[in-house]
Amino acid sequence: MPIENIPEIYFQNEKTCQDLFVYDFKMTSDVVKSKVNLSMNMFSFLQVGKKQVHFANTSMAVNNKQSILLKKGNWLWTELLDTEAIYFCKLFFFSEKKLTDFLSKYTNDVKPYKEDVPYFVIENDDYISSFINSLSSIALAEHSYTDALLFLKFEEIMLYLLNKYGSSFEYYLHSLISKEISPFKNVVESNVNSNLKLEEIAFLCNMSLSTFKRHFTNEYNEPPGKWLQDKRLQKAKELLQGGELKASDIYLDIGYNNLSNFSVAFKNKFGFSPTDISK
Repeated sequence: MPIENIPEIYFQNEKTCQDLFVYDFKMTSDVVKSKVNLSMNMFSFLQVGKKQVHFANTSMAVNNKQSILLKKGNWLWTELLDTEAIYFCKLFFFSEKKLTDFLSKYTNDVKPYKEDVPYFVIENDDYISSFINSLSSIALAEHSYTDALLFLKFEEIMLYLLNKYGSSFEYYLHSLISKEISPFKNVVESNVNSNLKLEEIAFLCNMSLSTFKRHFTNEYNEPPGKWLQDKRLQKAKELLQGGELKASDIYLDIGYNNLSNFSVAFKNKFGFSPTDISK
């Protein structure tokens, strides 16, 4: 699957270099685990549909009663249609420069800030709904004072969210410009029990698959495929021993595409089949 460079693919002019940018995004078919290289921090104001984003060490799903602020970086995201058979959101991108200017103007800089999660979920309310409706990429693009108007809109939503969420939002904003990077092992070990493929985990580590495999073997003295399979099968065994779940309930979450492959791998590792546990 090709990597989408966002927001660059939305620029009409290839030479465009903007600190603030609004884009009305619509689609009529589901997209699952699309690889995205996000080069600017971004508000995703979801209006119709559902969105799930996989980060280096976690994942988050939002519906149209919520919006999400994402840190720039490599993400996998899934966008699902709702009953209206359309997906629609407004994307508001902003550069580190604009964020730094805003923070120095309105907040106190108390360092160091450590990122807990690379996203901030916003619960939509009447004010935010009104703000979203005022963000029209066409109207803004045709405005004589586009840049000045966009900056006012940026300050407006930032100030509103600072007032709504207080120090937790301020802390998050400062972490966006922190240079602290999640360690390789955190990314790997937090995805042990996910159903992400190896190449998807490599992408979240910002590595090619071959570089990831080499780095992994240096860290764990074992190939990543075998290491992850062992960890996931061990987790499967624990779940089945709990007595409430069957193999058919868990094989997808453990990273297998079909029940037969899971059962064979399970028996090869433990010497008995998943169904033997519940007997």
